[in-house]
Amino acid sequence: MLIKRASELTYADITPRGLYMGRRNFLLGLLAAGGAAAAWKKLPRLVSAAGTGSVPVKLNGVITGLKGPYTTDEKATSYNDATHYNNFYEFGTDKSDPAANATNFKASPWTVSVEGEVAKPRKFTMDEIMKLAPLEERIYRHRCVEAWSIVVPWIGYSFSALAKLAEPTSQARYVAFESYYDRRQMPWGAGSGIDLPYVEGLRLDEAMHPLTLLCVGMYGETLPNQDGAPVRMVIPWKYGFKSIKSIVKIRFVKKEPPTTWNIANAREYGFYSNVNPTVDHPRWSQAKERRLGEFLKRPTLMFNGYGEQVASLYAGMDLRKNY
Repeated sequence: MLIKRASELTYADITPRGLYMGRRNFLLGLLAAGGAAAAWKKLPRLVSAAGTGSVPVKLNGVITGLKGPYTTDEKATSYNDATHYNNFYEFGTDKSDPAANATNFKASPWTVSVEGEVAKPRKFTMDEIMKLAPLEERIYRHRCVEAWSIVVPWIGYSFSALAKLAEPTSQARYVAFESYYDRRQMPWGAGSGIDLPYVEGLRLDEAMHPLTLLCVGMYGETLPNQDGAPVRMVIPWKYGFKSIKSIVKIRFVKKEPPTTWNIANAREYGFYSNVNPTVDHPRWSQAKERRLGEFLKRPTLMFNGYGEQVASLYAGMDLRKNY
């Protein structure tokens, strides 16, 4: 039998979650089936083979137990809540739509193009992205503009590790991101009410901040389709829509790039979109939030609780005007 060392494994070699969990899920499915008719309806899904899309698989060699700014000691949101209550308009506008509609999204093979104001433009495969830097588990708060929040053990590394390889020139002031969009795989996007492909942007110093995460996994596994497989951004001090999913293009640019929700409604969605309890959304307050899985609301923290690390990025700025 041929045994591969970890360094020889490719992104395609990892055993799909649906296979290594198969026997356990089969037994659980049988027990559930004996208890309720609803569970019986789910049984074929539990024992079926992996689909053609990106099925979450276990990630080995991830650095865990980080302390300080890279993690919070707050209780993580349940995996089910974090993967079944999502904003991903390419797969539908209801929170439950992405998990239901993204099942067969094909997230492999995959490349990310890095271009623009860089000395070394190139395309990265997922194998290359996975090996650019040690993978870290960072338990971040994640706050959405609709006033709900989650705590997720994201897996990745600082975006700066990739950016430095491209060598941004002195002309680069911002970073523009673009999501994958294919009408055949994402027919729901046509009725989303926003322009697609989805685009986002950061100021260069924001993108290069150590907390800005190039994310390839969550909860010890690769990303589920509905959470942005196979690679996304996580910027924990900004509202969730800034953390663009399923990235295919990164451009270093001179001027502030357009962003999807700012294009759709500039009055409600600014370029910076830092979490700020003192600046309400025009249609609701941002002073409090509800953590998924909890009943009571909690006060919203300035910069989502990461002010000590990032407040200096906005020194002297009017954060009501630059919302």
